[in-house]
Amino acid sequence: MEQENIIQVNELTKKFGDFVAVKGISFEVKKGEIFGFLGANGAGKTTAMKMLIGISKPTSGMAIVAGLNVAQSANEVKKNIGYMSQKFSLYDDLTIKENIRFFGGIYGLKPKTIQEKTIDLIQRLELEKVADERVGQLPLGWKQKLAFSVALLHEPKIVFLDEPTGGVDPVTRRQFWEMIDEEAHNGTTIFVTTHYMDEAEYCNRVSIMVDGKIEALDTPKKLKEQFKVSSMNDVFLKLARNIE
Repeated sequence: MEQENIIQVNELTKKFGDFVAVKGISFEVKKGEIFGFLGANGAGKTTAMKMLIGISKPTSGMAIVAGLNVAQSANEVKKNIGYMSQKFSLYDDLTIKENIRFFGGIYGLKPKTIQEKTIDLIQRLELEKVADERVGQLPLGWKQKLAFSVALLHEPKIVFLDEPTGGVDPVTRRQFWEMIDEEAHNGTTIFVTTHYMDEAEYCNRVSIMVDGKIEALDTPKKLKEQFKVSSMNDVFLKLARNIE
């Protein structure tokens, strides 16, 4: 049985004056899929993601996320998704417990549920000894693991990750991707941007944006076969930098 589409994008476009940042992109994402959304800086991937999560209105085209039209139901879309960025996901001046409780409240969870999830999350991440310390004191890798878990507190259908492993060490990056893989196996759709090409290998399918357009979309294996190269980094170089 074919998986249902949880994201459907058709001719999605974003203009800023005369500049077209996203040029009529179309694609779909299946339920439970790890979908890599790649592109060099300035390719338009972050602008496209902002439209998908309902914080930027499309100039034209359509995006359906979790069964909702993002242009018409942005607030409802936000209730059905999780979001995590490299730059801002948690409050550094709040403790680990306080961050979990705060975002649990933002997501509309009941106090009892927040309490139960706080205990479970802290135990699962083995943060019992530092649960009352401020998040700003945590190493970046631990902070990102916590931010990912907090983004899943309300059990969203989709979680959007915007370069979540930027700046963390290779071992922590691998551990983070193990968490992503586990969550996908549980049925959550993962939509992730990254500039680490080795991470593209962990995705079920990958799209590569160049100058506002999607220039390639397939499984990592098929993309490497298509471009006759041995790594996703080489695929990216051929497309984004036009290197033969």
